[in-house]
Amino acid sequence: MRSARDIERAIESLPKSELKEFRAWFAEYDAEVWDSKIEEHTLSGKLDRLGKVALRAHRNKDTKEI
Repeated sequence: MRSARDIERAIESLPKSELKEFRAWFAEYDAEVWDSKIEEHTLSGKLDRLGKVALRAHRNKDTKEI
């Protein structure tokens, strides 16, 4: 496997058209990894405490609309 620095150099040397393709691919890949981690944390209960805090704040009208 290449090092992160090798990958950085390879990305820096891409032509603009291929860089655009890479950026699109990476954005999708990164979103999938993020979604997977959120799902894992949700199913394991790691987010339960944060949810309870948020719901309590909402019930106490201690939130603001964004």
